[in-house]
Amino acid sequence: MADGLTGYKEVSEDDRRKAQVFFDRAKSVAGTGNYDYSIEMYIQGLNIDPENTDAHAALREMSLKRKVSGGKAMGMWDAMKLKKPTKDDKLNMLNAEKLLGYDPGNTDHMLTLFQSAHREGCYDTCIWIGKILMKANADSPKPEFNKFIILRDIFRDLRQWKDATDACHLALQLRPEDMDLQTELKNLGAQHTMDKGNYGVAKSFRDSIRDAEGQQKLIEAEKDVRSMDSMQRAILDAENDWKATPNDSGKLIKLIEALERTERPEYEERAMALLIEEYEKTKQFRFRQRAGRVKLKQLSREERTKRAALMANPKDEAARAEYGEFRKRQLTEELEELNLWSENYPTDMGLKHEIGKRLFELGQYDEAIPILQQSRTDPKFRHEAGTLLGRAFLEAAYTDEAVDTLKGQIDEYQIKGDARSKEMYYWYARSVEKKGDNPSAIKAYSQVAQWDFNYRDVQARIKRLRSGGAAAPSTP
Repeated sequence: MADGLTGYKEVSEDDRRKAQVFFDRAKSVAGTGNYDYSIEMYIQGLNIDPENTDAHAALREMSLKRKVSGGKAMGMWDAMKLKKPTKDDKLNMLNAEKLLGYDPGNTDHMLTLFQSAHREGCYDTCIWIGKILMKANADSPKPEFNKFIILRDIFRDLRQWKDATDACHLALQLRPEDMDLQTELKNLGAQHTMDKGNYGVAKSFRDSIRDAEGQQKLIEAEKDVRSMDSMQRAILDAENDWKATPNDSGKLIKLIEALERTERPEYEERAMALLIEEYEKTKQFRFRQRAGRVKLKQLSREERTKRAALMANPKDEAARAEYGEFRKRQLTEELEELNLWSENYPTDMGLKHEIGKRLFELGQYDEAIPILQQSRTDPKFRHEAGTLLGRAFLEAAYTDEAVDTLKGQIDEYQIKGDARSKEMYYWYARSVEKKGDNPSAIKAYSQVAQWDFNYRDVQARIKRLRSGGAAAPSTP
């Protein structure tokens, strides 16, 4: 099997035959209009053969018919049980698909199915639902940026370069000023062009990796792109091109991109040095900004490593303290860099928004408030900035301002029950609770619980307030 895809789980032919009995039964009862029982039959069959994309597609088609015919939503308590995550990724995947059977347009259920299938090694299923999720999110009146980023990352992990490129392109449409996304889009496009895998020809992911010739091409493509020998040749070629015409900034950028692709500190340091040198020579700030981006990427990579170490040993207090200190340093360095960029691009509201987020995370709430008020005026950041602004008011002890800001966010935001609305309601509840308006707090917490019973600490807060308990200590 190709390197990096060793988690793929094959289904035996015997299990496929056993599962088909359930699929045939599901199709039969669906024909009589007994859709709920059909959903159950499909789920039982998929428990045996989770990679049968024909069955996944048939279940989805049937669930859409059920919806059109006026099928009722799943009961709240049953839905809450299925939404509760477990350590079993196949179970999480099937629970999400059952929820989707009753609510086929819910992109949160699609996302859970997509991520769980990836972790479980059900790559055919992952690719199948990923394409549906990407289209559904793109067609939404309020497409979610983070969903496109998750799609990009998982499709990239599965070497589905075209889908990863499409997801990145859709994310970039939401944040066109994001230089990192622009670079990533170019890199993914190049991978797609170079890719010689045969998934688009084979019937399934399983067939593509069984094809020995196709598998070898995938391995060779990976080596060509990722091996240091290949990267060093690319660096040498780019450097020779640049030295032939040293005043051609386009050729310099190609050299910088080749150095960055290594993700090796020694090459990145050289890239930063070349960029600073070009900035000092031309006084064009874009070169200085790109050098800063390289530094921030290094910090981000280091953060992921330290976070992974902490997650592996969550009770290690020394590792927790070390991560906390590093995170503070990372945020401080990011803030310094973003402030410099904003000084040179004062009308870029995206930079203002990122500065406000860093100030908030550093606990500098009085400084964050006016910055978030500015970024909130941009429609692209209005909802995220507005919620952060309300939280900043709350943390800075401007409770009335927090209540008014978060209530305004709730009234303005049209979608109910998604991740953003849950956050708005939760922090509104926290604000009115701090103000002493317990009935309003209970009502807002209850609304969150009806959407997501396991959201943060809403259960404990509802029980405490209904029993007349004292205010809970502040938690992040």
